[in-house]
Amino acid sequence: MQGRWRLFRHEAGRVAGPAPWAYVLLFAASQTIGHWSTANFGAVTVWLSNGIMVAALLQLHRRPAMLVITACFAINLFSNVLRGDPGVLLWVNALMNMALAWLVAIQTRRFCGAALDMRRPRRLMRFALIAVVSVAVVAAAGVTVLWGMRHPPLSLLFFTFRSLAGVELMGLLLVTPVLLLFARAHRFRAVAPPSRFEAVALMGGMMVVTFAVFLQDQAPLQFLTFLPMLAITLRLSPTLAGSALLIQAAISGVATLTGNGPVSLYQPVPVEGLEAVPTIVRQLGIYHVYMLAMVATVLPLSTVMSERRRLEARLRARTLAAQEARRRAEDASAARSRFLAVMSHEMRTPLNGVAGFADLLSTRADLHPDARGQVDQIREAGAGLLMLVEDILDFAHGDDALSPEALDLAAVAREATTPSRAAADARGLSLTVEDHLPPGARFACDRRVLRQTLHPLIANAVKFTETGDVTVRLDHHSGGVVIRVTDTGIGIPDAAMPALFEAFEQVDATIGRRHSGTGLGLALVARHVARMGGRIEVESEVGAGSTFILHLPLARLEDAAPAAVVDFPEPVPAAADAPGDERAPRILVVDDHPVNREVARIMLQACGCEVVEACDGVEAVEAVQANIFDLVLMDVRMPRMDGLEATRRIRTLPQGCGLAVVAMTADAMPEDVVRCLASGMNAHMAKPVSQAGLFDAVSRALSGDLPEARVGRAA
Repeated sequence: MQGRWRLFRHEAGRVAGPAPWAYVLLFAASQTIGHWSTANFGAVTVWLSNGIMVAALLQLHRRPAMLVITACFAINLFSNVLRGDPGVLLWVNALMNMALAWLVAIQTRRFCGAALDMRRPRRLMRFALIAVVSVAVVAAAGVTVLWGMRHPPLSLLFFTFRSLAGVELMGLLLVTPVLLLFARAHRFRAVAPPSRFEAVALMGGMMVVTFAVFLQDQAPLQFLTFLPMLAITLRLSPTLAGSALLIQAAISGVATLTGNGPVSLYQPVPVEGLEAVPTIVRQLGIYHVYMLAMVATVLPLSTVMSERRRLEARLRARTLAAQEARRRAEDASAARSRFLAVMSHEMRTPLNGVAGFADLLSTRADLHPDARGQVDQIREAGAGLLMLVEDILDFAHGDDALSPEALDLAAVAREATTPSRAAADARGLSLTVEDHLPPGARFACDRRVLRQTLHPLIANAVKFTETGDVTVRLDHHSGGVVIRVTDTGIGIPDAAMPALFEAFEQVDATIGRRHSGTGLGLALVARHVARMGGRIEVESEVGAGSTFILHLPLARLEDAAPAAVVDFPEPVPAAADAPGDERAPRILVVDDHPVNREVARIMLQACGCEVVEACDGVEAVEAVQANIFDLVLMDVRMPRMDGLEATRRIRTLPQGCGLAVVAMTADAMPEDVVRCLASGMNAHMAKPVSQAGLFDAVSRALSGDLPEARVGRAA
């Protein structure tokens, strides 16, 4: 049959279960057992033949299935001849058996699915309902034929219907699901938990209890057989549970037919018309009820437990896969973090020399105008390269937890303008910070995140403004802080607004654009604003400029006293002694790279500072023990002793308790900042450093405006 009512297994489907000849042998064996039971006891407890034919129809391809059914029909006819069935009954019996097998098989294929996976409780329930309806229909047809031929009493007719339906239904519910489960036994091996010893013990225990209950006829103890069967159901696979049902049916059936067991205690009520029916045949109704209860308990519960074990095994497999995926992701994340840290360090180190010497050259009064222009171009290119490096590394690194501290937001805004001042001065732009915050106010904010938020906005404003000014304005209101970055530049077209904060998006992405850039700056701005819980707005008019408005919900902390203004003395030669109380600030520069030490020394000496150099952490500790310093600028990666360990040892010295230590390092990733502060440093300053940045660090150190060191905390 085709379409929705296709019967046979698809030719491309996998053949499972017994071979065709095995079904024929099973059918012949069931017929032989039926003849033996009828000849010796005058009754049959369970008729297995039809269940075997149904399993063959469902499991085999068309050609072998038809051969098996034909062989079974021939065996059935031969069996009827041996039994002595007269004339028409010889054919009626075989045809009714065949009709029942086809009827059950067609409906099972249609309503239980092509997979016929009897592990699923819903499919098993559907099969049981199909079996009940089909057996009722065929049994009704059988008694109708009997009534037409012999006209027996209605009581005998009803008893015949009940007896015929009982033995047929028991055969279908016992044999067909078990054979289908055996065909898929390979699916249970991975999820069946017990050992072979446990399986043998449970099956043996079931057989002992069944023998004990059905070889006595003193008490109705059949309920005891449910206990070992439940243990088998809960612990073993559905195939073994089905096998246990067949074994129990064989033991209990033979014992019942021989007059033993609890069923023999039942004495049928005399019914008119059934006087000629043997007592054992009438008692079989009780036996069928017992076996039906056993089947209705064991098979559904076994399938439920099998499904549960299957789902548990799948969950365990998926959990292991998820854990492995998480481990690989963590390894990849750690490798990425190491790569970013190395790349950040290796790119910042040469940039420190380039940017530092360019900054120093730009301050020389004797520089030729052409050379000054070239130096300014070097500074601008270095600043652009640094911005590119920071944007790419920051974008690739992702989001880290914020580290808020009490900040003077205006001071941070001025820091953010420092990298863009040279470009602004070269264009003749006015770059100002308007502080409208309450005097001395401090707000809880992450310094690095705020600086990285403002820096791209300011740099873009300078880059896209030819004439006029760039202003950073800070205001306070009840919801936090509002920061506006306003320029008088070219403005932003309305069409570019929707994708303005997307990564790698640019207003002008053509090859002929005037302004360079990666398109990461504003994407990072939007990310950092979101991390701080704020929002960003844009107001722009083409040709008239733009304003980026940051609404940041920053908590206001206790106001600080105004910082003391430090006036540096006039620059003096490095070897000269400062007179009296006008001692020059003494700075210890610790760096293993001679170029970095030279850049820092020249910049600091230009500010009137006395500079002492150390090439590693060992020399730094010795220098602090032997001298008094106002500030230590500490590199992190150095031979013999790194800057973190050196800082920890300095903090253990009497001279190092209140000493300001600032990291001046190319290790500029967020985790590097955390490690530096945890080692006892007061602040972190990423390379490349500018003269203005160094001046600000020295000024804050001398005025006591640096954050308090976390002395005694583990790195």
